[in-house]
Amino acid sequence: MEKGLALSPERRDTLHSLRMRSKYAFFLAFVVLVFVFIEKENKIISRVSGKLMQIPQPAVDSNSTDPALGLAENASLLSLSELSSAFTQLQSRLRNFSLQLGAEGAGRAEGEDQAEDGEREAPGGRRHVLLMATTRTGSSFVGEFFNQQANIFYLFEPLWHIERTVAFEAGGASAAGSALVYRDVLQQLFLCDLYVLEHFISPLPEDHLTQFMFRRGSSRSLCEEPVCTPFVKKVFEKYHCKNRRCGPLNVTLAAEACRRKEHMALKAVRIRQLEFLQPLAEDPRLDLRVIQLVRDPRAVLASRMVAFAGKYEGWKKWLAEGQDQLGAEEVQRLRGNCESLRLSAELGLRQPAWLRGRYMLVRYEDVARRPLQKAREMYRFAGIPLTPQVEDWIRRNTQAAQAGTGIYSTQKNSSEQFEKWRFGMPFKLAQVVQAACGPAMRLFGYKLAPDAAALTNRSLSLLEERGTFWVT
Repeated sequence: MEKGLALSPERRDTLHSLRMRSKYAFFLAFVVLVFVFIEKENKIISRVSGKLMQIPQPAVDSNSTDPALGLAENASLLSLSELSSAFTQLQSRLRNFSLQLGAEGAGRAEGEDQAEDGEREAPGGRRHVLLMATTRTGSSFVGEFFNQQANIFYLFEPLWHIERTVAFEAGGASAAGSALVYRDVLQQLFLCDLYVLEHFISPLPEDHLTQFMFRRGSSRSLCEEPVCTPFVKKVFEKYHCKNRRCGPLNVTLAAEACRRKEHMALKAVRIRQLEFLQPLAEDPRLDLRVIQLVRDPRAVLASRMVAFAGKYEGWKKWLAEGQDQLGAEEVQRLRGNCESLRLSAELGLRQPAWLRGRYMLVRYEDVARRPLQKAREMYRFAGIPLTPQVEDWIRRNTQAAQAGTGIYSTQKNSSEQFEKWRFGMPFKLAQVVQAACGPAMRLFGYKLAPDAAALTNRSLSLLEERGTFWVT
């Protein structure tokens, strides 16, 4: 560039954000290369010791929008404990890099004090709640329990932006590498550093204004004053607020609103392994509470085949043509998803020191049957008083005479809807799920159906009665 050639502020901000994206993509690629090397080392170790845990099929998430879990060729699961030495070196670099993203984002309010990490402490009594789930498990519905409370700043799937940007630029990063990125962005969000998202929103925000915050209307905190600025005519907002017309989202106003709220909660379906959250649980600035939401994998598959129809053509073809064998790839994905859930739940229920009092396992079926009771249990676990506002919302939205329309509706007669899948699922499809997900189903208390008659017998429950999974 010739000397003396001046760039406009808008062009300068755009070039800065593009450079930051490139840096992030380069670093993630480095992480992935390290994992490839570690996988090779693990193969050698496994041949010598034979002590690595074996999983019959590769563990890949059945939601194809999520990165695949990285596995060695011998199908040994790449666990965090086996990679502790490598993670020790990578964690500090990635954390510094994520903090740099937030610090360099040209979105800081003028005059805002930036304390050193060691000097910051969690505000007294402030809770940080993570609703950890997978797609089609009722997480949008359960997330509303926190979204409807006025003193909680709630975000709906903010990691959606990171998945789209990082996956595109890094060319399909491994789940381990992606999990590190998700975790460190999550940490910044819990600290109300919403500016970190600006580097992943496309098109890039201008002057910290964006019309493209994913599902903005699903977060009351982003649609109420003062975050809801006056509506600007002729400005299209892809994910607009539902009950009022607002101008483009002002990230600075949203960050300020986050800091003013007493607590923060967010929902994420892209956090796969609980063990990656240990640095957040040990961060003195946070008081993290993790609620892992699970659902009968038979119901999850039935729901996904409707919601993501195009991604389940193999399943549909298998059912329609009456073939004996389903494609190995489909079964591998299903088994991998269930194993990922099981391993995280087993870790949480063991209550290691870093997670003690910070983990709760919730079944969607229990929420559907006793929504108000489960909401009270979740709030008690989080250490947040439940307000009448939330109780009223639960009563109005779980006793509806007619379920809401659309696959993403949160209005339903929950006690009647949660088993609806049983009466439309072919038994041979249920058999595949039961064979692939048996260990997880037994852990969570989902009974196997021995035949088609049992699957559709309303008087026969497929749910074992369990007490609360919250262990103090």
